[in-house]
Amino acid sequence: MINSLTDADDSEVATAGARAGADVVRALYGRPLSRIDKGGGDFATAADVEAERAILDVIRAARPDDAVLGEEGGRHGAADAGRRWLVDPLCGTLNYAVGNMLVAVNVALRDGAAAVADPFSGEVFATDGRTAWVRRDGADTRLAPTSGTRLVDVNLDPPFPGAPGFRAVDLLADPAFVDRFRPRVVSTTLALAWVAAGRRAAYITDGGDLSESVHFAAGIALCRAAGCVVTGIDGAPVGRAGRGLVAAADSETHGLLMEMIRTAAG
Repeated sequence: MINSLTDADDSEVATAGARAGADVVRALYGRPLSRIDKGGGDFATAADVEAERAILDVIRAARPDDAVLGEEGGRHGAADAGRRWLVDPLCGTLNYAVGNMLVAVNVALRDGAAAVADPFSGEVFATDGRTAWVRRDGADTRLAPTSGTRLVDVNLDPPFPGAPGFRAVDLLADPAFVDRFRPRVVSTTLALAWVAAGRRAAYITDGGDLSESVHFAAGIALCRAAGCVVTGIDGAPVGRAGRGLVAAADSETHGLLMEMIRTAAG
């Protein structure tokens, strides 16, 4: 299967990589796993490491000249490579370690194709950089964002670089937010794929430049290709000029949330 990807397009490589990682995550679920302390309460498990290895095997076989940045293994390949893959083998490690199935496997080519796999539903959300779809039981369905659910996922995980000026948790105390939306906290960037798929109205997180983050790159690519409105929490484009992330199903939802964020920031 890996060798057959040599002539495949980048979205199929991303999908195969994400699926390979998801297979490992699913296979090791519920087993006692060793932990690798990263400091500050963060850690990786053997599942993170093995899933990243499986993803790297796919990328190396299909795109041997490309560089890779993995959350666990760091940089691989030539420093001057023109193409770089961003790999988060298990987004939601704490969820996973306590038996919660809300996790994602993220694989993205910088400024290109991307895939987000849900190991337990079997779904893989993917984009070629122009359109976005979800593959389920071998069939692809175009992603169609909508704010109809009114569910907004708010990332409450530290650090909080915007504090005290802005903290995402402050939104939950805003009467306007509670009147218009319903908050959710899943603690995994799988929620970004759900925004692209119309299962969430929006996703909000504080942070710095997330454009080349192994955690966020794949979800951002999906949302953009699906037609979502994606900016930093300051309204600037995601990247060095922006900060954090607001991904909304439509411009109306994005505008409402930006107004609420400005109010929360004082």
